[in-house]
Amino acid sequence: MKSLPLSAGTYIPKILNPKILNKNVENPVIRWSKTKPKMGSIAIVEQQNDKAIVLLKRREAVGLGLYVGIADVLLQLLPQPCPSGAAVEVAPAACELTVSPSGLAFCDKVVGKGPEAVKGQLIKAHYVGRLENGKVFDSSYNRGKPLTFRVGVGEVIKGWDQGILGGDGVPPMLAGGKRTLRLPPELGYGMRGAGCKGGSCIIPPDSVLLFDVEFIGKA
Repeated sequence: MKSLPLSAGTYIPKILNPKILNKNVENPVIRWSKTKPKMGSIAIVEQQNDKAIVLLKRREAVGLGLYVGIADVLLQLLPQPCPSGAAVEVAPAACELTVSPSGLAFCDKVVGKGPEAVKGQLIKAHYVGRLENGKVFDSSYNRGKPLTFRVGVGEVIKGWDQGILGGDGVPPMLAGGKRTLRLPPELGYGMRGAGCKGGSCIIPPDSVLLFDVEFIGKA
């Protein structure tokens, strides 16, 4: 009986408010239903002028309680309206990589609206670098400062030059764009790796590298 949403002698469901049924109804009580209920079945009744009016049987009351409880949970799961002017964050769609003949794979998450870079131009770019296992080995965002370099003249690894300038099946990036790059070892740090010290390397030899690059524009 602990799970029943009813208390003997006092509980009247709101949808059966006695003030609506009859303004003179008083003294709600619980009595046995005259409709031959099953053993243990309880009926909620209203007593008026010594006449019992059956309002709700126990089984129906339990069903009503469950229905109201489920409806309340469903209402809480509905999306709530955002405050006026608040930004709505939308989960990004999966980025499908396109593999170029050189082995460089790319995917544009955001296509920029600014000019493309020119070979030898000093540009700025933010980035996050990861190994294939997802481990981050470097991030300009964490340093709070974008990388500044001359693109296309060998100041960075080959995959970066090709990934930003374009060529060999890769379109050039436009300022304001964001692109994911996957570099095979020959376009990254190759057999040498990087950050090696005492037999361990931050980037192990022959590593495939993943970069999320944001081309800010001309420096």
